[in-house]
Amino acid sequence: MPVLPGAEPYRHEGGPVGVLLCHGFTGSPQSLRPWAEHLARRHLTVSLPLLPGHGTRWQDMQLTGWPDWYAEVDRELRVLRERCAHVFVLGLSMGGALALRLAAKHGDAVTGVVVVNPANKVHGLAAHALPVVRHMVPSTRGIVSDIAKEGGEEVGYDRVPLHAAHSLRSFLRRVDGELPQVTQPLLLMRSTRDHVVPAADSARVLSRVSSTDVTEILLEQSYHVATLDHDADRIFEETHAFIGRLTPESAPAPGEGHDHEEGTAVGG
Repeated sequence: MPVLPGAEPYRHEGGPVGVLLCHGFTGSPQSLRPWAEHLARRHLTVSLPLLPGHGTRWQDMQLTGWPDWYAEVDRELRVLRERCAHVFVLGLSMGGALALRLAAKHGDAVTGVVVVNPANKVHGLAAHALPVVRHMVPSTRGIVSDIAKEGGEEVGYDRVPLHAAHSLRSFLRRVDGELPQVTQPLLLMRSTRDHVVPAADSARVLSRVSSTDVTEILLEQSYHVATLDHDADRIFEETHAFIGRLTPESAPAPGEGHDHEEGTAVGG
């Protein structure tokens, strides 16, 4: 099945500091591509994979679950660790939960964590019905493109496959139990108007991690997909500043600019 235009994975070979970006549930690398390219221009080594079942058609996602999605980012982290002295894990929404689990499981192999509107729970009465309803109804309406910026559009599915949603629910419950194992420096950025993930999810993350170096930033101008919204530039700049504070070696050498090859989109 061909990959949707714009949903291709992205990689860039840069310096000794690496970043792994994790996209959200039913979304694609397109939602994080500007973030990835911003960091690539600043000499970082960047990996932005396409999660299994994503970026094609929603029916393909019915055949996947959280072990598949997590295995993909876990594999990418191991590849980055072979190449880089430091690796940061970044994520949006469910990608934030993936990043937090990587931090919990890999310990010192992860230098820091940056999450934007991280998901922590599938909310509502419908969540409790998922174990049964998923066998009767294949999908429900989609959640992509919650963006305040006029013309902003997220490449993803217009339907939520319910088998996958059930797996997501199980995954988020698992990650919630693992949050106390997260000890790395954490930068959490949260939209004040998010129609997909409530503020309670970020509050839960902040209350349960064991990190002592924690920064929370409120994004006043964006909805859920803030990486494509009005606050995108702030997200990118705050991320680079966070990485630079923890790894001074990531700064470009004197006289080096930020303009160089952008990296490559990898065919799906």
